Formats: sequence, structure tokens, C-alpha cells
Amino acid sequence: MMDAIYRVEGNRVVTSPDAAGPWDPRMQHGSAPAALVVWAAEAIPTQEPMRIARVTIDLMRPVPVAPLTFETEVLREGRKIQLCAVRLRAGDVVVAGATVLKIRTQALTLPPDVADVAVTLPGPDQAREEPPDFSGSPFVRGISMRAAHGRFGLPGPGAIWYRVDRPLVEGSPVSQAMRAVVAADFCNGTSAALDFRQWTFINADLTVSLARQPVGAWILLDAESWIGPDGAGLAAARLADSHGYFGRAVQSLVIERR
Repeated sequence: MMDAIYRVEGNRVVTSPDAAGPWDPRMQHGSAPAALVVWAAEAIPTQEPMRIARVTIDLMRPVPVAPLTFETEVLREGRKIQLCAVRLRAGDVVVAGATVLKIRTQALTLPPDVADVAVTLPGPDQAREEPPDFSGSPFVRGISMRAAHGRFGLPGPGAIWYRVDRPLVEGSPVSQAMRAVVAADFCNGTSAALDFRQWTFINADLTVSLARQPVGAWILLDAESWIGPDGAGLAAARLADSHGYFGRAVQSLVIERR
């Protein structure tokens, strides 16, 4: 088992060098702070049993591979929803800000025609293994990938299964919502519309909406990207597990030539 990406002591966070992403070895992969935000939000008590229904993360600046601090705030407290904010700081600078919406969980008897949309693509056991050597990112080495359609980093829509293989926060399990946001931050690579060797297409934000909790370790991103003519783009995906589709993810992209 690999070491954890983060060690949390109070509101202080020690960051492993293995948090680094593919764009710059000094900058964290976006999946890492996304998972940390979810971990911090899930730790906030609620009046009723709740789960995360939506996460929006704004990456204000590149998140450095360095010590961080975090702060949380409850923006709206109720019996049906909780809206909270999480801010990550590097020194005195806010590098990521997020809002997280939780919704009360309750058992419902739904009409029989209301069911998950099944995944018709190959499952992770049948899909093609994507070796981690395509990327120089240490973080990616802790992720298993299986391509059901397309290939990671190659132009065009793609559908890839992702599995977190390492602890993210020392001493804590990887929650299902954390698994979803880690996978979701790979939207732009899953459905690359430009050549990675000639262009960068870094996401400035990430929004993940969950109709239900994902099940199991493998998360599918069924993704597509659109590139505008003026330096902005969009990557979006449907999220699924072995039971069917359960959510959506959207990233705003900053497009630049290398």
C-alpha cells in the first residue's frame, strides 16, 4: 500500500510529493485537493443523516505541493440540506475555495420505472488497462485506469474507469464521494480535444453532482470536451459505477499553447 497523499493535524495539512500532477511537478494534481475538500466537508456534523449531492471547487491558484491549512464554514444549516464552504490556503493565500451541498438521506419507495441507466460499455474487468507511464504525474501512479472507449490523452471523446489505489488522507478511508471527485478531475484527459504535447488544457474549476452515492471502487467517466476559439474550453462527463450512471462532472478549461 502506498503512503497517503495527506496527513492532517488539526487544520494543518502535510502534503506528500506524490500529490504532484502532470503539468508542473510543483503543482498538485487537481484530484488531490478535490478529495481533501470532500474529506473536510464530510467531517462537518449535520442535524440529520446527509450525503454530499454537489461539490463545486474553484482552483483560485495552482495548489502547491507544500503544507496547507484549511478552514470550513456552514453557510446554510437545515434539516433537509446543509451548504458548507471549504477553503484551502498555502500560507496566507487561498488556493482553492469550494462549496459543498449535502441533502438529507431517507428511504423512499420509488415508481418501478425510476432506475439507474445501465452502462453498456465494457466494465473495468473487460476494459483495456491504461498503464500510468503515459504521464509524469506521481499522483497518477496511485490510480488504476481501464479504457472502455478511446484512450487517455488521445483526442476525442472517451470513457475510462478509474480506481483510487492509495489512501488519500492518512488514517481515513477513501469515501465514495472522494472516489467520485478524484475520477471527475480526469475529465479533460479522458476526452482530450487537443494534443497534450502541444497544448495545455488545465481546469480552473470542477463541479460534481451526484444523484446517489456511487458503489464500489471503480468509477466510470464517459466524457467529452469542447474547445472555444478564445482560450476557454469545457470538459464534461457522465459518472457511472457497476450499477449504472449516477452523476455528472463539468470542468472549465484554460487553453494555452506549450
